[in-house]
Amino acid sequence: MENSGLENFLIIALKPDNMPIGAMLGIVAFWFWVAIVQMVKHDRLIKNGKKDKIYDEMIK
Repeated sequence: MENSGLENFLIIALKPDNMPIGAMLGIVAFWFWVAIVQMVKHDRLIKNGKKDKIYDEMIK
């Protein structure tokens, strides 16, 4: 019986040599999410006319 595409992916992705790559993708995704959240906060401050408060928000 032939493996499905997902099964093949999991077989390859869960090999010990590929685990650091998976961890790296998770870490990059987390920091990308953090950057998007900060971007939205800063855009809201700019929209509300509080552009000067962005620096204060960044150094918290």
